[in-house]
Amino acid sequence: MYFVKTPFYLKSVYPSLIWDIKTENTLYLTFDDGPIPGVTEEILQILDDFKVQATFFCIGENVKQNPAIYKRIIDENHAVGNHTYNHLNGWKSEHDQYVNDVKDCAELVSSTLFRPPYGRIGFQQIQDLKKHYKIIMWDVLSGDFDTEIDAEKCIKNVLDNVSSGSIIVFHDSLKAKDRVLKSLPVVLEKLLQQRYHFEKITE
Repeated sequence: MYFVKTPFYLKSVYPSLIWDIKTENTLYLTFDDGPIPGVTEEILQILDDFKVQATFFCIGENVKQNPAIYKRIIDENHAVGNHTYNHLNGWKSEHDQYVNDVKDCAELVSSTLFRPPYGRIGFQQIQDLKKHYKIIMWDVLSGDFDTEIDAEKCIKNVLDNVSSGSIIVFHDSLKAKDRVLKSLPVVLEKLLQQRYHFEKITE
C-alpha cells in the first residue's frame, strides 16, 4: 500500500521534510536507488534527449560498484543526493546504525540532499540528519517499483497528480527498469507540452 499523491495530513505531520518546492510551472524529477548498469545510463540518455535535468538519490554501495556511471550523472550536470549506503529502512534500524550508514554514503556522495529509503525515517533520525541535510521526500510517486502495474499506469499516476512544484519519484533500479524506461519518455513529452519545465533540486 502506498500513496501515489502524498496526502496533506502526512506532510503536516512531518513539516520539516521537503515534500514539494513552491515554484511556478516547475517540476522536480528524482530517481532513487542507483546507479545501476543498464538502467541509469538509459535514463541519462532519455533525459539528454529531452534536455531535462534531474536529481539522483544514490545508494553508497551502488556508487562504489559503479563509479563511472556516478561520474556520468555529475558530468551531465544532474544533482545527486544521499540515499544511505545500504538502503536501510529507518523504521527498522537502530538510530546509530542508520545515521552511520548515511555517513558511510557521504564518503562517496558529496551532497547535502538526503532521501530516506522507502520514505521511512524516525523522529530522532530526522532531528539528527536535518542538522546537515535537506531531507527530500516527494509529492508524486510514479509507482514504477510496483510489479503489479504496467508502464501505462505509471504514466497515469504522474500525469494525473502533478502540479507546479511537485517532486516526482522514479527509480533507476533493475526492479523498475521496464516500467521506468517505457513511461519516462511519455511523461516528459506530455509535461513539456503542458509548458512545465524541469529543474534539479539545489543544495
